[in-house]
Amino acid sequence: MPAPGPKRPPARGPALNPGVTRREAWSWAMYDFANSGYTTVVLTTVFSAYFVGVVAAHKTWATLAFTAALSLSYLVVMLTMPTLGARADARAGKRRLLFSSTVGCVAATVLLAGAGPGDVAWGLVALALSNYCYCVGESVIAAFLPEIARPEALGRVSGWGWSFGYCGGMLTLGLSLAYVSWAGSWGAAAAYYVPRVMVFTAAVFAVAAIPSFLFLRERAPASRRPDQGMLRRLRVAWRETSVSFVDFRLLLFCGACYQAGIAVVITLSAVYATQAMGFTMGQTMMLVFAVNIAAAGGAFLFGYVQDRVGHKRALAVTLCGWIVMVLVAYFAVQLWVFWIAATLAGLCMGTSQSAGRAMVGALAPADRLAEFYSLWTFAIQLAAVVGPLCYGLITWVTLGNQRLALLCTGLFFVAGLLVLVRLDFARGIRVRDTMAAKT
Repeated sequence: MPAPGPKRPPARGPALNPGVTRREAWSWAMYDFANSGYTTVVLTTVFSAYFVGVVAAHKTWATLAFTAALSLSYLVVMLTMPTLGARADARAGKRRLLFSSTVGCVAATVLLAGAGPGDVAWGLVALALSNYCYCVGESVIAAFLPEIARPEALGRVSGWGWSFGYCGGMLTLGLSLAYVSWAGSWGAAAAYYVPRVMVFTAAVFAVAAIPSFLFLRERAPASRRPDQGMLRRLRVAWRETSVSFVDFRLLLFCGACYQAGIAVVITLSAVYATQAMGFTMGQTMMLVFAVNIAAAGGAFLFGYVQDRVGHKRALAVTLCGWIVMVLVAYFAVQLWVFWIAATLAGLCMGTSQSAGRAMVGALAPADRLAEFYSLWTFAIQLAAVVGPLCYGLITWVTLGNQRLALLCTGLFFVAGLLVLVRLDFARGIRVRDTMAAKT
């Protein structure tokens, strides 16, 4: 078994790079705060269950259609993001790309409000468009992390962002839950209140993202690398990881595996709760609210642990936690047992997502941050295609067996752990420094 990686200094001392103010770090984290409402309300909780139960009227193909629309958007992200990232690096244009993707996601989320009973095509198109723009923005904001945090503090600063993001998700979800409870108290149907929740979610995203555009600076100089076609840029970048950045490529494989499982949890947890456990919409929203609390705490605290024990060991612990979570949820019959599994999922979600973003920042060359984070986005969007689509296919083939689909999801975390064992983090850092010295 390879060495776990270089020893890291204790997680103390200044966390921000010279010249980075606290206000700028806060504005960077505010984007996580802003976009988390979209994933929490649209993908995880409200619209996913609403589409299956109301828009598609519980048809047997409803879950598959929902996951197929998301998979299509992830596929487009996979094909376009490496080129978009390389262009952003070449022109020092990360902020412009972040702004355009945010406007697109907010506008498409508003369009989701037009999806009523039977409006399957409208709902799927708006869902795919909003998710595509969200994924682009998520990749670009992550590329700012190495510009903000010192190398020895990537874990905790990434954890700050993720934990702050979960707080934003809880705020949006909490206010949405209050409105849903109020509307339900006088007998309003989901077709009445869900469209209003979509508009509210878009508004929170737009307002909360404003500080990122006002205060976040772009420090990386333009790389001036020549522009290339979409597929050629993807081939070149992938070939480079196999020749020069072997450990970064292993990280991409590892991320693709475990992020497939996380994509299932994010996208289909509400569907599982309602279809397999019998949760109502209100109970599902409360469940996701609790998951976000656990995820925020896990991301914040585990970021410090990650900087102390090393990125690889920290990620291995979280993947083991995911495997335990899947087993607990699979055998859960009583609701309180499922609540335990959901809380464990929240803890693992915050830590594993934060750990992955920090590991990319540690292995990526300073002049190619957007491009390398785009490759990471490629990997996790591939996972987002495979994970939910496999889940949807299993439920379709087994005539709605959500439990078996969840159990199969655990195999993604096992595969990620097996790949992680082969990753030599110390070697990856040496390669990064060697390549930086050549430029």
